[in-house]
Amino acid sequence: MLITGATLADGRGRDVRIGDDGRIDAVAEGLDADAGEQVIEARGRHLLPGAVDVHVHFREPGGSHKETWASGSRSAAAGGVTTVVDQPNTSPPTVDGDAFDEKAALAAESLVDYGINGGVTADWDPESLFDRPLFALGEVFLADSTGDMGIDADLFADALDEATARGVPVTVHAEDATLFDERALDGDLGGIGTAATADAWSAYRTADAEVAAVERALAAAAERDARVHITHTSTPEAVDAVVEAREEGADGEGTDDPRVTCEVTPHHLYLSRERARSLGTFGRMNPPLRSEERREALFARLAAGDVDVVATDHAPHAVDEKRRGLVDAPSGVPGVETLYPLLLESVRTGELSLERVRDVVAANPAAAFGLDRKGRVAEGYDADLVLVDTTDPREIEAAALHSACAWTPFEGLRGVFPELTLVRGEVVYERDPATGAASFGEPVGRNVRDA
Repeated sequence: MLITGATLADGRGRDVRIGDDGRIDAVAEGLDADAGEQVIEARGRHLLPGAVDVHVHFREPGGSHKETWASGSRSAAAGGVTTVVDQPNTSPPTVDGDAFDEKAALAAESLVDYGINGGVTADWDPESLFDRPLFALGEVFLADSTGDMGIDADLFADALDEATARGVPVTVHAEDATLFDERALDGDLGGIGTAATADAWSAYRTADAEVAAVERALAAAAERDARVHITHTSTPEAVDAVVEAREEGADGEGTDDPRVTCEVTPHHLYLSRERARSLGTFGRMNPPLRSEERREALFARLAAGDVDVVATDHAPHAVDEKRRGLVDAPSGVPGVETLYPLLLESVRTGELSLERVRDVVAANPAAAFGLDRKGRVAEGYDADLVLVDTTDPREIEAAALHSACAWTPFEGLRGVFPELTLVRGEVVYERDPATGAASFGEPVGRNVRDA
């Protein structure tokens, strides 16, 4: 395949040739098509590396009414995500080799490449788990969330020791349950749309609970020289703690410690407690939405370069489940299909640079987790590519998305959606720019740790 006339994230116009092995053979100007080569004319559009979403919950096994590997990967492909990393809080949880194998068999239905994380509970079996091609150990829950996998400090220390001995990174869901404010859940919280209900979850799982847990996790990792990644940081203070830990671990020559990274999610970047008033229980997630002031500060840290990764924590639940009262509704929102679109709209409006977006969704996560052939439009890299018209925003509508859960917290916001998505040179998604009609390829996904 030859893609001609594309504009890269840095503004250069280039042609991109893809070889039979699914890798990029050349990135240059003025390439001529070879005999029999498929040519895609991309003039006037941007060609970007496929996003590497290191935090999704595709719910299989055990939750296929919420999402499946087939539906989740369709949603990923339609949003320009070409690699996903699934978390361990499925049923059964991915805490031993047998559970890993069960999930890996289901993941064969994926349209996009994938990694599978291993989890930690009191019943985990590290010997069999680490015998599998884990992407990382985690999300290690320091407080309960979906799946009730919260662990104490001693077990967290053991998990860090086990992973560090094997050179495996650890990803951490950092909240301190001892700092949750139980008073916030007093009173009548059965409704799904009241401002009081929407704010109660944010008041309950406090910002202080996140910051304290992040600091504790970073300190424990530093004691062991462990590679640790803090997931879904929802507060600017938590990002600042990660930045400080990176600087304290620097080599003395001004180079940040690469063993300490963090991610933020689109819902913490684009939604706040003000938006939660209309979302009700559909806006319940862990950690919860924060104040508009904190949201703006978090976004500023993204723009300034303090945030390493933007990942989605794509956590779909069925509509009837989210309509339960606040205490009973499950936490989590879908987002894998709207990751690139939301950030690209921020590029269009001038809030972010295109190079910054490319880095936080593709280059940085690939580099942080050792995916040497992912995350860049460059010779020798996998042809995981996204073609997009950055001047063509569309309103986000749940009816046009592809997750099995059939709703989105971003309804009515604007996004810039891909026209074409390739995984290792294979077309996995294509949208007709004129009609909006979408078509998908066949499953091509593979475990990136087996590649």
